[in-house]
Amino acid sequence: MSLAVATLAIAWPWLSVPSFAQQSASPGAGNPQPQAEASPNDIEGGQMFATTCGFCHQEGGRHAGRGPKLSKSERSDEYIIERIKKGKVGAMPAYGSVFTDGQIIAILAYIRGLDD
Repeated sequence: MSLAVATLAIAWPWLSVPSFAQQSASPGAGNPQPQAEASPNDIEGGQMFATTCGFCHQEGGRHAGRGPKLSKSERSDEYIIERIKKGKVGAMPAYGSVFTDGQIIAILAYIRGLDD
């Protein structure tokens, strides 16, 4: 691991070293894009949700606030992932450039684990 990557991993613990390396490597011939999954190096989904999403999705997503209730959502995983990445004009900011794919999967796992 290079000194720059090690420093980045220490300075920003929510970035996993593997996801940082994936972002810096461009997909193409000989460099296929890996399937996204949450890793142990990703910050915990509940913590990311609380610090980023909790202002609008009240009680950890269990009640509607400025944003809708998310517990027991009937929306598909794909829909929720796309909404997190792209947002909704006038209602929700896009977080696709803020979170890694693994972190978005961790947030989705948190949402799916909610109970009332």
